[in-house]
Amino acid sequence: MPIIQIERLAKHYRVYQKQEGLGASMRGLFRRQFRDVLAVRGIDLEVEKGEFVAFLGPNGAGKTTTLKLLSGVITPSSGSALVMGHVPWQRENAYRRRFALVMGQKNQLWWDLPAQESFRLHQQIYRIDPDSFRQTLDELTGLLELRDLLKQPVRELSLGERMKMELTAALLHSPEVLFLDEPTIGLDVIAQHNIQQFLRYYQEERDITILLTSHYMKDVGVLCKRVVIINRGHIQYDGSLSGILDRFSGHKIVTLQFAAGKLPEDLAAFGEVLHIEAPRVQWQIPRARVTEILSSILSRHVIEDMVVEEPPLEKVIADVFAQDVLAPDSASSDDATDTEPDAMRRTP
Repeated sequence: MPIIQIERLAKHYRVYQKQEGLGASMRGLFRRQFRDVLAVRGIDLEVEKGEFVAFLGPNGAGKTTTLKLLSGVITPSSGSALVMGHVPWQRENAYRRRFALVMGQKNQLWWDLPAQESFRLHQQIYRIDPDSFRQTLDELTGLLELRDLLKQPVRELSLGERMKMELTAALLHSPEVLFLDEPTIGLDVIAQHNIQQFLRYYQEERDITILLTSHYMKDVGVLCKRVVIINRGHIQYDGSLSGILDRFSGHKIVTLQFAAGKLPEDLAAFGEVLHIEAPRVQWQIPRARVTEILSSILSRHVIEDMVVEEPPLEKVIADVFAQDVLAPDSASSDDATDTEPDAMRRTP
């Protein structure tokens, strides 16, 4: 049985439309105007145990709403979901002890206290055995290089250090399912790399199931073999990362370095010219014609270097996001989830 099962899960909101001006505000006290927001529109999804799945989509696609539904923070308008056999929005203690949610833009640690104090609080909330707590904390802080920072107030830590502390807090009770919402948002390249390496190692060692949302394609490329794309509340793609390129990208990028700096006069005849920096030329060429065009060039010109590669994943994903899966009859927005209680009820 899949560890996560979703069937026709949907979440709709009614959002108050406040008009500009004092007069309109006064009228709004007696006659309010509302707009329906369709954040998630009947999605179906199954995730097997031990999978590391990227959950991608543009802003307002329904990613965060889905994670909040699966973690029990909000309740759905319709549909069903089971995570490890539990209905998330029933908020059973047995379920809350088996998963964790980390949101890159939300803090769960006490700002003015050292992180070790928040960790002690988590130990009591999740009723973690003292020996297991010490062993897990030592392992996590060692992997994330945090041991020298445990006594420092959280507000004095860098953004990357705080995110490592957030991950440590989330993993103290050894969850079987981990929901990650933008864990590397705002981090520099080094901090992103460190968290990526930790997540990959930890997931492989513990065989936990991770559902990741991220706008950084580097996170996806390093960590995830399976990608689910949600757009306007509907799942638009579910498959491998390489499958996205095969399905949504009809071109390859070809870069040639010509000998003696002699460039062909008819560059545009071989494809769309992306960049020229003699003696190097870069084209975008249809996949089906790459072999044919390269054979034609090589038969007439001397080439010193040749690179054939896939287009940047960021561009392909952006093109996928741009495809309308629904008529623009109404908007969907993750921001609308702010109308629901946002605090995670953690106490078992």
